[in-house]
Order: sequence, then structure tokens, then C-alpha cells
Amino acid sequence: MNIGKAAKATGVSAKMIRYYESVGLIRPSERTESNYRDFGERDLNDLRFIRRARGLGFSVEEITRLLSLWRDRNRPSREVKALAEKHVADLDARIAEMQAMADALRDLSRCCAGDDRPDCPILSDLAGSPAAASRGAVQ
Repeated sequence: MNIGKAAKATGVSAKMIRYYESVGLIRPSERTESNYRDFGERDLNDLRFIRRARGLGFSVEEITRLLSLWRDRNRPSREVKALAEKHVADLDARIAEMQAMADALRDLSRCCAGDDRPDCPILSDLAGSPAAASRGAVQ
């Protein structure tokens, strides 16, 4: 199956398939006599696995490890679970950081009159203005 059909069958763009091949996430595809990539069922399964893992936010490095564990039928499941739990902890930390950013922006927006005057506590805070800090804006 050529790269376009593989992309359609897996939901992974041809550009990303080429990228995954270049970074070693997937093995180099077989080639036809005319040098076109030729993907088999194993390749498609790997691409579907990668698409799902990326959808869950795993990094390329993490997916490399997950693929290795997936292919190893003698692996202990605790390794997979540990990787997943670490990823959940990372996601929770990122969510907390984003929530703090949203809270800071809400506070700044409440301080801004949003009228025709040019003074704006949001811009003052972004510029690191001491006046913004004295109003309690987040630095």
C-alpha cells in the first residue's frame, strides 16, 4: 500500500508518516521497484498505535518505549503502567500550570476597564510594570 493509502487507512498524514520514519519511530518501509513506499499490515498497525498514543499526548520518545513494550509479548505490564502513570502526572502538572495562567488572565481582565482610555493593566503586567505588581497582578 502506498503512503497516501496508508495515511487514509490510519488517519496519520503522509507528512507525519515520513517524519516518524525519519526519527526511527517506524521502521523504514519496503520500497517498490519504482522506489515508492510500500506499507504492510504491520506498518498500518504501528501507525494506528502511534496515532492513538499521540492523541493521548505521549511524546515521540514515550511512544518509542510504548511500541517496544507492545511488541515484546514477554514484557511485564508494570512497565507500561508506570509509563502511563508518569504521563498522567505530567498532564496533571501541565493542567495546573494552564489553570494558573487562566486565573492570572481572569484577574488581569477584571482589573482592566476595557474602555477608550489607553491605560491597561493587562499590558502593564506583560511589560513588568511596577504599578501592575502593586495592584496584585501575577508576575
